[in-house]
Amino acid sequence: MTREKVTLVEVGLRDGLQNESTPVSADNRVRWFDALADAGMKRIEAGSFVSPRWVPQMANTDEVMAQIQRRPDVSAEVLVPNTKGLEGALACDADVIAVFTAASETFNRKNINCSIAESIERFQPVVAGARAAGKRVRAYVSCVVGCPYEGRIAPGQVADVVKQLLELGADEVSLGDTIGVARPREVHALLDATLPLLPIENLALHCHDTRGQAIANIYAALDRGVRTFDSAVAGLGGCPYAKGATGNVATEDVLYLLQGEGFETGVDLDALARVGHEICEVLGRSNPSRTGKALAAECQV
Repeated sequence: MTREKVTLVEVGLRDGLQNESTPVSADNRVRWFDALADAGMKRIEAGSFVSPRWVPQMANTDEVMAQIQRRPDVSAEVLVPNTKGLEGALACDADVIAVFTAASETFNRKNINCSIAESIERFQPVVAGARAAGKRVRAYVSCVVGCPYEGRIAPGQVADVVKQLLELGADEVSLGDTIGVARPREVHALLDATLPLLPIENLALHCHDTRGQAIANIYAALDRGVRTFDSAVAGLGGCPYAKGATGNVATEDVLYLLQGEGFETGVDLDALARVGHEICEVLGRSNPSRTGKALAAECQV
């Protein structure tokens, strides 16, 4: 019997590392990318083409992209903020180009210094250029359930942003619970508002585990048919514009859930956990992944 497939988008090397204080060399990022691919990850964010003055951890993404082992079955993805970033992404032949906005006006202004409408207008030439080059476009929407400045975000507000991004030409939309306030009830309400707008295979959920609800929220989305989820090895990440927000849901923990529920991911959990263990050692931090810590205690990593 063929098992149903779930796709994980590994965001630890971009969304995760950009919020870590310990400098990470391009060589380390290359090694970790290749190790994640060896473990079976098929979609991996390699970095972003943003100004190193604003996000120093993402400097040298062009070097990372030049040195990683390119494989026909592994998508090397990057985040870009503008047309200059797109030029860098196309020069290194990134497979997927990602843009980002928010469902909260205040958060968007704090994060990228413009309104939601202005951000979408800014993305028009980026999306057009990416599609002209034959690249898939992913659009991130932050703060889809709650905002550190505006409080709760109405599902209809999120749906309006999603609709605009689809009209712009985005192929896939990733809904981000940036500050980790969502619970299954809110996830269901969010999906009620957004699923009518696009094929379910073009929708992803991006959970943070600030309040320990990420796995519950992913389970709720699985029940609704969502089959694409963002996660970060070793639970890397946070958000500089959301005080108290912790890392992304750990890839190790999501994999453990998916294995138990009978889904196919193509990822070797033990191999991936070893990558997370090494990253935490280099960063000098504890591993927030409960599965990762359990495997380490069992001497499997």
